[in-house]
Amino acid sequence: MAELKLRTFSGTANLSSTANLSSTSLSSLSYFCPKRNVKIRRKTTPVKSAAVESPPVPSSPRNSAAGMKLLEASSVPSASRDRRDDMRAEGKAMARAAYVSVYDPQIIYDKYKSRPFKVVGRSLQILSGIGFFGFSLWVDQLQGQLDQRKRLRAIELRNILTRLGPTFVKIGQGLSTRPDLCPSEYLEELSELQDDLPTFPDAEALSCIEKELGVPLESIYSSISATPIAAASLGQVYKAQMKYSGQTVAVKVQRPGIEEAIGLDFYLIRGLGQLINKYVDVITSDVVALIDEFARRVYQELNYVQEGQNARRFRKLYADKADVFVPDIFWDYTSAKVLTMEWVEGVKLNEKEAIERQGLNVLDLVNAGIQCSLRQLLEYGYFHADPHPGNLLATADGKLAFLDFGMMSETPEEARSAIIGHVVHLVNRDYEAMARDYYALNFLAPDVDVTPIVPALRNFFDDALSATVSELNFKTLVDGLGGVLYQFPFNVPAYYALILRSLTVLEGLALYADPNFKVLAASYPYFAKRLLTDPNPYLRDALIELLFKNGRFRWNRLEDLLVQGKMDRDFSAGDALQPVLKLLLGPDGEELRVLVIKESTRVTEAFMLGSMIDGYNSIPSPLKNLIVNNNTVGPPAMSTTEQKALMDLRDQVSRIWKLLQSSENFDPNVLQPILIVLQEPEARSLGGRVFGGITQRLSARFLQQLLRTPTVVPAPSSS
Repeated sequence: MAELKLRTFSGTANLSSTANLSSTSLSSLSYFCPKRNVKIRRKTTPVKSAAVESPPVPSSPRNSAAGMKLLEASSVPSASRDRRDDMRAEGKAMARAAYVSVYDPQIIYDKYKSRPFKVVGRSLQILSGIGFFGFSLWVDQLQGQLDQRKRLRAIELRNILTRLGPTFVKIGQGLSTRPDLCPSEYLEELSELQDDLPTFPDAEALSCIEKELGVPLESIYSSISATPIAAASLGQVYKAQMKYSGQTVAVKVQRPGIEEAIGLDFYLIRGLGQLINKYVDVITSDVVALIDEFARRVYQELNYVQEGQNARRFRKLYADKADVFVPDIFWDYTSAKVLTMEWVEGVKLNEKEAIERQGLNVLDLVNAGIQCSLRQLLEYGYFHADPHPGNLLATADGKLAFLDFGMMSETPEEARSAIIGHVVHLVNRDYEAMARDYYALNFLAPDVDVTPIVPALRNFFDDALSATVSELNFKTLVDGLGGVLYQFPFNVPAYYALILRSLTVLEGLALYADPNFKVLAASYPYFAKRLLTDPNPYLRDALIELLFKNGRFRWNRLEDLLVQGKMDRDFSAGDALQPVLKLLLGPDGEELRVLVIKESTRVTEAFMLGSMIDGYNSIPSPLKNLIVNNNTVGPPAMSTTEQKALMDLRDQVSRIWKLLQSSENFDPNVLQPILIVLQEPEARSLGGRVFGGITQRLSARFLQQLLRTPTVVPAPSSS
C-alpha cells in the first residue's frame, strides 16, 4: 500500500493512499512551501467546482499582534457565531474598507486631464485593437464573407478585449448576454470571458492577502492552492483551508492596479460618450448617463466589503428556499481587496452531462433559478444582475448555488407591479394598456403620446401570439420588443436591461437541456399566484381586468389561474379569496358590486336549475311522459344550447371550488374572515341585491314555465 507524506506545521503525517479522503483531498495534494511556511495545494486532477466570490472588505490593522487577536476570535464561520459578534466583525470589515474609492467622473477628469502622455498612449492601444477589428469586418463585407467569418471574428474580438484589460472584459461580458445586439457566434465566444481569463502572479496575490489582513499567511491558513482556481475580470480566486476551524473557503483577491486601469479607461470612454451625445443624432439615449451607470457598478465591484454585504442580503431574502444555496461570508478575513466566503463544491449549470452523472436534472435546477429570479425581480426587487453560467452551480444535494455578488440591482416597487400588469395586458392583447404601462415602467416621459406605439405593438404581438403567451420564446419577446423600442423615444432603465439579461441567460441554459423549454410557461405559476393573492391595488385591478370582460365574468380564466397558481409551492387558497373581496365591499367597489351581483345571480340560477334538470333526468321515462302530458311542472323550458351553457357554468364553478379544496394548505377556516365581513352592513346590502336578482330571474323562469313559452332567456356563458 503506497503512502503519501505531507508536511504540516506540527510535523510529518503519513496518509494511506486508500484512506478515506474528502472531495477536496481527491482533487488536490498539499505540499510545503518553505518561503511562506504554509502548505500550498497543487492540483492533480480537474474537479467540477467553482469558488464562491465574496464582497471586498476594508483593510485590517497593519499591527500583527492585533491581527492575531482578531483571527483567534473568529475561528468559526459567522453563521455559527452570535449575531452581535458577527455585526462587530462586519463593522471592522467596513472600517478596513473606508479608503475604497467610489466612481466620480469629475475626480477622474481632474486626475487624467493633466496626464496627456498616459491618455494618448492608452488611446492608441485601444484604437489599434478595436480599429484592427473594425478594419477586418470592413474587408469581410467587401469580400462578401461577413457571415462565413463570424466565428473567426468573434474569436478575434474576445482576444482583443482580453488584451485590453478588465474594463473591456466587463464590456464583453455584458455583450455576451445580449442576443439582441450580438449574433450567436459572438455570444458563444464572449461567454468564455466569464471565467477563462489570464491570471496575475501568485506572489502578488499572497502579498495582497497579508497586507490587507495585517497578519502572515501561516496565521490564517493551514493550506492554500498553489494557483488560482478561477480568474475573473477584477480578481482571482484561491481555495484555502482555515487554520483554526479547518473549514474550506474561497479567497478572492483583487488584481493589482485595477482601479488605476479602469479609471483611465472610463475617462476615455466617457469622453467618447460626450462626443456621441453631441454629434450623433440617431442615438436618442443619454450615452454618458449609461456609461456613468456602468462605471458606477464596476467601481462598486471593487469594494469587496460591499459585495459581502450584497451576499448577506441576498442570502437573507432568498436562501430560505430548500433548493437555493448562498454561501456565507467570513468578515474577519475580508477587506477591500480580499474576500473570504464558504467554498461551494458544484458543477456549472451549463455542464449538462456532469450534472446528470450526479443524478440531477438540469431543468429542475433551471426552474429553481427562474422561480428565485422571479422573487428577486418582482417580490423583493433586489436581484443578481450577473447570473452567467460561471456564477450558478449545481451542488451534489440538488441545490442551485449563487456566486459572485459584485453586480446587483433593484427593481423599483412601482415597476414590479407594472411588469406583472404588463403580462396581464399581453395575455388580454390589450395593447393600449400595454403602451400606458411604459409610463409606470419609466420607459417614457409623461408627456409622450403612446398612440403611435399601439399599432407597432399590435403588429408584432398579433403575429407572435399565434399560440398562447406561455408558448412564446422569451428571446423572441425580447427581440420583438427591442424592435418596437428602437422606433420610438424610449429610454430603457438600467434595471430593465438587467432583468432581460437575467431571464435570457436562464432561458439559454434551459434550452441546452430542452430545446422546447419556455421561460414564460415556467413563470406562469408565479404570476398566477401573485395575481390571486397580492393585495397591491395595481395587481388587484389587473386581476379584475383579467376576469371580467364586457360585463361578464370569465370563469375559464379564474380556473386557469387557480390551476397555474397551485403549481407554485407558496400558493395559499385562503389568500386568493381576500384582495378582491376587500375591494368588493369597500367604498370604491360599486362598479365591481354590480358585476358580482349579476354573476352571482347567474351562478345561483345555474345551480338551482341544474339540480332541477338533474332531478328531472333521473325520473324514469314513463313518469316523465306523465308529467309532461299533465302539464304540471315539467322540465325547465329552455333550448338545448341554453341548457348546455347552464350546466357547463355549474360544472366549471364546481371545478373551481374543488381546486380550492384540493390546495395543499386549504382549510375551511380560511373562509371565516369572509363570514365576518358578510355581517357588515355593506355586505348585507350586497346580499339583498343578489337575492333580489335571483328572485327576479327565477320568477321569470317560473312564469315562462307555466306558460310553456318557447321564448329563450339569454343564455349564461362561461367564456
